[in-house]
Amino acid sequence: MLDFVVIFTKGGIVLWNSNESGKNYAACINSLIRGVILEERNTESKYFEEDHLAVQFKLDNELDVVYAAVFQKVIKLNYLDNFLADMQTAFQEKFGGVGPQERLSIDYEFEQEFRLVLGAAEEASAKQGKAPKAMRSYNESQKSKKTVASMLQDDKKSVTNEKRVNIQESPPAPKSQPSSPPRSNADIIQENRRKLREKLTPTKKAAAVVEAKPNKLSAIDREKERAGKKPRVWDLGGNSKDAMLLDRSKDAPDDVQLQTINNDLVGTMQGSIRDLDVESDSDAADSEASEDSEQEEQQQQQQRQQQRRPLNNAATRKPKSGGLLSYFKGIVGAKTMTLSDLQPALEKMRDHLISKNVASEIAAKLCDSVATSLEGKQMGTFDSIANMVKEALTQSLVRILSPKRRIDIIRDALESKRNVKPYTIIFCGVNGVGKSTNLAKICFWLIENDFNVLIAACDTFRAGAVEQLRTHTRHLNALHPAAKHNNRTMVQLYEKGYGKDAAGIAMEAIKYAHDTRVDVVLVDTAGRMQDNEPLMRSLSKLIKVNNPDLVLFVGEALVGNEAVDQLVKFNQSLADYSSNENPHIIDGIVLTKFDTIDDKVGAAISMTYITGQPIVFVGTGQTYADLKAINVNAVVNSLMK
Repeated sequence: MLDFVVIFTKGGIVLWNSNESGKNYAACINSLIRGVILEERNTESKYFEEDHLAVQFKLDNELDVVYAAVFQKVIKLNYLDNFLADMQTAFQEKFGGVGPQERLSIDYEFEQEFRLVLGAAEEASAKQGKAPKAMRSYNESQKSKKTVASMLQDDKKSVTNEKRVNIQESPPAPKSQPSSPPRSNADIIQENRRKLREKLTPTKKAAAVVEAKPNKLSAIDREKERAGKKPRVWDLGGNSKDAMLLDRSKDAPDDVQLQTINNDLVGTMQGSIRDLDVESDSDAADSEASEDSEQEEQQQQQQRQQQRRPLNNAATRKPKSGGLLSYFKGIVGAKTMTLSDLQPALEKMRDHLISKNVASEIAAKLCDSVATSLEGKQMGTFDSIANMVKEALTQSLVRILSPKRRIDIIRDALESKRNVKPYTIIFCGVNGVGKSTNLAKICFWLIENDFNVLIAACDTFRAGAVEQLRTHTRHLNALHPAAKHNNRTMVQLYEKGYGKDAAGIAMEAIKYAHDTRVDVVLVDTAGRMQDNEPLMRSLSKLIKVNNPDLVLFVGEALVGNEAVDQLVKFNQSLADYSSNENPHIIDGIVLTKFDTIDDKVGAAISMTYITGQPIVFVGTGQTYADLKAINVNAVVNSLMK
């Protein structure tokens, strides 16, 4: 029933295999290595599917090998877990003493042990899967032992018994209680009138307040009552003439607000986006070394105190070491790590990641990934345990945040410019995350690199969306006047008002950009919740019709578990509502409000883990220059604090 069983190293070198079907399973095993083992994704399930095949595997960290069994996906084999564990034990007993340098040169003869382990697993599975106990025959049942006389029923006796039961079950009559004499209708009417008079008659206290109130009114209050209500005067003042200055709905070359533009921002965003600031490794190493030296000094002082006062050993206490990785220092060294040894520290690590705003599901998978990489390792001293745990977690986080593909917008925009084609970017996301604001930041970065940009106002639902983009357009053109760029307008706005079809507006904007030789088109879409089916269909239509070069999902750095739900449903909707065989889904992520979360940067881990797509931009402030690129080391260091 097993088509292919193989033992190979994590690098993909096959040590031994057994092929029952004679087919080639190299593609399936290579997909397992690339998609699961190297990226450490879904390693907690130890299960992988490829077309009609399924692979169940087990990692051996002590020998750095993988045991895998390939079988048909429709077949369910319950004994595979025990089989792979027994095969690991047999392989370690036979080849565990081989040195690392000799492992690739020797000939692995494992066929006999494999047959014994497989036979034992199938036999144990057959015993557990025996047929259920047979049903009893009629002669063996209790019903067959009843006689005919016991089944006859006497009608007279049954009627007598029924009456007797009914008599016994009848409840006793309640005792008679003295009742009040019946009241006439006239008495009821008189009682109701009396209650009404009591409600309408004011009390003495209320009457005294009413009588005293008019006497307390001063002459000024009486004069105010005669004058009537007057309009309120606000502190800052202002009148109807100021409305002309405050009107932002029309483009005016002499707009007062343009005089307050910060011209110091010009020239600060040329070239590629700068990375986030990160604490240097030397500073972290110095801090760790100082902590270790302090702990050593405390231990030496305690030893001297114990030598001076040997009778007071019970009163001495060991210094408490803080931090996430201190839990691993309590594990006994010089032993093989097991899952039970790691479980308390893994729970602490999961809680720590959740406190850093990592989604709970992603935090559990990260801990499982660390446990998988450490289980079976031979540890030496206490410090080596903490260091190896930190290294395993850091490698897992860096691997997740490292993008599978690099997005270089400047390079791609220059290539589109050579082909006389506008480079199109569509921004999507939920409500209120800052799509329009970060679109303006990216637009400022592009015009700093000498690209002229067309902004397509496709948010035709939110009131003020077009006016917001119009204001950004005026500000950006004030920072980069056309006179400084060969009389070429750097930023233009293409808008058709409200209530129109967003896909049609985007198509017209791209066509206009192509005709007027505009370099980049930025499409602003309406915010929508991931559960809103009509709006998600509209977004899928917009992307399908216009076929953009890049689709960016704009998300907040404040969210935790919600980030997983948003990205999963956005990707699922873009795939489900598109009739293409290869639908265009999210290509990258823009993470906004990154300056408000301090060191709780877990949303970056959650979003990248779910989509596998890179974080292209990070919003860190409120000015046009507050745009950064993600720094893997910065995020990992923040999570490990």
